[in-house]
Amino acid sequence: MSIISVRDLVVEYDGRRVLDGLNLDIEPGQITVLLGGSGSGKSTLLRQILGLEHPKSGSISIKGTEIITCSQADLKTIRRSVGVAFQSAALFNSLSLEDNVALTLREHTALAPSVIDLIVWLKLAVVGLADFGKLHPQELSGGMKKRAAVARALALDPEILVLDEPSAGLDPIVAAELDELIVFLKETFEITALVVTHEMHSAFRIADRIAMLFDGRLLAVGTKDEIRANQNPRVRQFLNRVPANPMHTPALASYLERYVQSQEAKP
Repeated sequence: MSIISVRDLVVEYDGRRVLDGLNLDIEPGQITVLLGGSGSGKSTLLRQILGLEHPKSGSISIKGTEIITCSQADLKTIRRSVGVAFQSAALFNSLSLEDNVALTLREHTALAPSVIDLIVWLKLAVVGLADFGKLHPQELSGGMKKRAAVARALALDPEILVLDEPSAGLDPIVAAELDELIVFLKETFEITALVVTHEMHSAFRIADRIAMLFDGRLLAVGTKDEIRANQNPRVRQFLNRVPANPMHTPALASYLERYVQSQEAKP
């Protein structure tokens, strides 16, 4: 049974259709990577799955609960089983790294402070930041902030981990380390992960299944090998990094040539 099931999802903003009858199943214990260019609907789908927005039509079921029509109490319960690491990390600059991770535990549990301290240390240790808990976000590198965001997302031991562009803005080595962390979390804690990215190397390193979005529709869903073999022109364009609007067209070249000639002809 799918842990997340999206059916016939339609989302519109000011009459513009952003998601158009989308269907997607996310299997438990797997990493599903959502690929797609800018404006394809990736972030919109995430907001829908997190229950932050309501669609025009369709349904989203998480762990068997229909989150669009369920009560606020049931939605709160479902959200506690989902950990989220935002693209920008979204850490509180006024709090230390320890306090950023502890905040969720203090707000949503009645655990003793000593127990919270231990959990925070464990979560930071999992992401390799156990020795940096006293630092504030502005004292961390970009990669450390990303890992800190993952530690905070893990605070309540979620069954589902949602990662929005985890490798964005990172150098290749740090991005590779984050990829290995994501795979480690899945294999060690059997976490289900939904990862939004446009980084091809990361996608094909971490994914069990890949879903590719284009203009609010799913072009392809499958294993890494199935996506590599997919012959849909849009899929091939994305995988092969072929520009949609090449700048160096013959018309542009001709225009530039005429411009240069006009400049040379000036006295």
